[in-house]
Amino acid sequence: MASRRTFVVGVGMTKFEKPLTKKWDYPEMGSQAAADALRDAGLSYNDLQAAVASYCYGDPTCGQRALYELGLSGIPVFNTNNNCSSASSALMLARALVLSGYDCTIAVGFEKMERGLSEKFTDKTSPIKNHTDTLAVLGADSKPLRHMNAVTSDIIKMFAYAARDHTTHHGTTLDQYAKVTYKNRKHGAMNDRACFQSPVTMDFIKSKRELCHPITFPMSAPTADGGAAAVVCSEEFVKRHNLQDKAVEILSQHMVTDLPSSFGQSFLNLCGYTMSKQAAEKCLRDASININDVDIIELHDCFAPNELFLYEAFGLCPEGHGGKLIDGSKWIRNKNGGELCVIGGRWIVNTSGGLESKGHPIGATGLGQCAELIWQLRGEAGKRQVDNARIGLQHNFGIGGAVVVTLYGKYDRNNVPQARL
Repeated sequence: MASRRTFVVGVGMTKFEKPLTKKWDYPEMGSQAAADALRDAGLSYNDLQAAVASYCYGDPTCGQRALYELGLSGIPVFNTNNNCSSASSALMLARALVLSGYDCTIAVGFEKMERGLSEKFTDKTSPIKNHTDTLAVLGADSKPLRHMNAVTSDIIKMFAYAARDHTTHHGTTLDQYAKVTYKNRKHGAMNDRACFQSPVTMDFIKSKRELCHPITFPMSAPTADGGAAAVVCSEEFVKRHNLQDKAVEILSQHMVTDLPSSFGQSFLNLCGYTMSKQAAEKCLRDASININDVDIIELHDCFAPNELFLYEAFGLCPEGHGGKLIDGSKWIRNKNGGELCVIGGRWIVNTSGGLESKGHPIGATGLGQCAELIWQLRGEAGKRQVDNARIGLQHNFGIGGAVVVTLYGKYDRNNVPQARL
């Protein structure tokens, strides 16, 4: 199946808003994002042969309710929930439908959230119980963090304790974790769809309330409301509708779920480190490229330390050297006058501002990442444009668990990936 080429030809994304600050509901979020994606592609709802909808905070068939705002064409609509990687899971399923014979599908994600994370079905076994049990086995404090419910508290602890371990074993400092947030907030200041659109100082990041040492409030991605969508189609559809100038190829895509190592003796693996490493390696292998061919990365910075861990998981630097990598980063000015942070002399990470700036509407996050990479590879990202970007990598992680990694490339009609080989 994977021999059939698949493309994103349209993307849409609402502004991500802080919960409870705007009077809107999920049908508006989802339908607006989907309509924008179709408009971007120059297509109509009737061109779609199937849809996959992503959300976590909602009853069954919310996808149908959101898409019915655009039409009643009778197409199959599938709903997916994979925690924070829900939207990338929807994209993967929309692509799988194209690989299986459909010509044009849409993935749409949306979320109307609270100001924290919660479980709604408390009379049933928690799907993250294995993870929280492992957290306790590894020695995390069982007392909930101040002013937080158990779910939010435990998730923050997973990443905080992983960060402490990284400091113990590799000497990573608070300044190095804070530099990740500093970078993402500065990038986010150029993104008019982000929750936070103002840069912050290092002192601000380090001095704000500590959620769980060493993670401070600015180092944490805020929950958000919003929607995002992507239209996925076959190469035959691209040519038939003259969409070559809009098309960005999905070069490869993999999901990895929890491994035995996830529940071993490492907070880092509990946070998806080995899952992410394997998913990225599979994508690079399938696309016949290496990480040095990648220009731009959108990754899951739910907390600043996680971005630093992922530098190592993707092979941007040796294990344990993530702090040194961010220390050696350089700020450059692009052709549009924006300032971007270059890591390792070649990669630019989270031009969108990442989850820390954009916000994290968990059912829409992965498709928001997708939209950013499509705009970048088309050259449409404005002041945050990475000049001459040709290959993009997307990483999205949901606890419970699933990692989805996707590689994108500029459309090449000669069937050669647009890498610097």
